Amino acid sequence: MPYLVLGAAQLAVGAAAIFARFALGGAQPLGVAATRLVIAAAILLGYAALVSRREATQHERPTPRARWLLAGAGVALAIHFATWIGSLDYTTVAVSTLLVTSTPIWTALYDALVLHRPLSRLATMAFFVGGIGLLMVVGLDATAPPFPGHELLGAGLALTGSLAIGTYLILVREVRDVLSTRTIVTQTYSWAALVLVLAALIARQGPPPLDATAAWAGILAMALISQLLGHTALNAGLHWFSPSAISFATLLEPVIAGGLALAIFGEAIPPLALLGGVLLLAAVGVVVSQERRLIDNEL
Repeated sequence: MPYLVLGAAQLAVGAAAIFARFALGGAQPLGVAATRLVIAAAILLGYAALVSRREATQHERPTPRARWLLAGAGVALAIHFATWIGSLDYTTVAVSTLLVTSTPIWTALYDALVLHRPLSRLATMAFFVGGIGLLMVVGLDATAPPFPGHELLGAGLALTGSLAIGTYLILVREVRDVLSTRTIVTQTYSWAALVLVLAALIARQGPPPLDATAAWAGILAMALISQLLGHTALNAGLHWFSPSAISFATLLEPVIAGGLALAIFGEAIPPLALLGGVLLLAAVGVVVSQERRLIDNEL
């Protein structure tokens, strides 16, 4: 069951960039991100309102500390979606999703520096190789639509999104053993929606026009498939896996998204940048496997 949950989540999340590309045809990034989260949060809040008091347990009532952690996780999630969706305006789907999946490197680095979990020699080498791969992807990508010359901006936004989702996973890790997945996602999605709506209002980036059928289809697909199914399943996976192990599942995301983008939009990246992507994914895989082995030894 844990692996089936992660597999289904990855299929749903892997298609998110394709949905976002369609959505961006009718609205700007903050408008797209805010609308997506508002739809997802509204569905979860509506469901929560239907749950009878007899079903409510102390397990689903966060402590004050947990509420602050969930609020922080929601803000991190809002930053993730705003920057990642924004990156798709400046770089390809393949490059954007590839850089976003570097999350396990940052979560493992946090564990090493903050939680004082030692890095193995192999993991240390993987960080070095991953850095080379990252430089190759960022430095050799020259195919960014629709604004050539802004590849670094797109890469920077994607990396910011990667750091933000890593922060989200670390914060949620603190409460996953005492709160249900439904409680976690309902609160974090609601906070993210609130933050994104405020940001969209300030930036004057509204939702797509009602007649923008393709854009609305993309947003609804992101909210219902990628968000409610995909990200909720990733949250459920935290009951069985560490944040780095959850992030390991996202290694398939650039493969799925890149293949779909090539087939649908004709997007491709240069061979050397592609080689850098392979190095980066290999490094992430090594870091995650080493982190998982360390946790197993501790248990």
